[in-house]
Amino acid sequence: MRKLLASLAITMGAVGTVHADLQADADAAAGREKAQVCAACHGQEGISSAPTFPHLAGQQMSYIAKQIMDIRDGNRVVAQMAGLVDNYSDQDAWDAAAYYSAKEPNVGQAVDEGELLARGEELFRAGDIAKGIPACSACHTPTGQGIGSAVYPALSGQFTQYTIATLKDFAAGDRANDPGRIMRDIASKMSDDDMAAVANYLHGLN
Repeated sequence: MRKLLASLAITMGAVGTVHADLQADADAAAGREKAQVCAACHGQEGISSAPTFPHLAGQQMSYIAKQIMDIRDGNRVVAQMAGLVDNYSDQDAWDAAAYYSAKEPNVGQAVDEGELLARGEELFRAGDIAKGIPACSACHTPTGQGIGSAVYPALSGQFTQYTIATLKDFAAGDRANDPGRIMRDIASKMSDDDMAAVANYLHGLN
């Protein structure tokens, strides 16, 4: 657990200044035009209507930009986005990210089923020391808003189904664009029930 927490701290410091100039120059107005291709799946306002596609509204700008560039460069494979961002420059990615990050985030509602909700809150707030799982809030903040300077995403209000699918992809190694293997290491220690519980809790975290 100590090694994992140390890795989190190192990663946070290393990533913080990577794209500072591009982020400072990000143009949400230009990003609106670039985001037209995204609207069919993620919604014009960044609120998706299908749980297979994540909400982007209010997401950390740095995280959106990184995902676009990772998909473009082949560092993250998303079949539904094949070819859609191939022609994006780094600045295009930051502009689209600026557009969506400025939108009002989705407000979800967790399923209030006693043990499910309680377990989800426990994992988010305190983790599970016995399993070596750190608290989600350590990186994603107590309100689930994430940390832009460290490229840690906002999680609050996200679709339960999407969060579960993402955790499973990390656990299986099918998604591997997490700096320092942070999410792969954490997700691999979570049971299916753990994933369902924390995803439900996050959906209702506002």
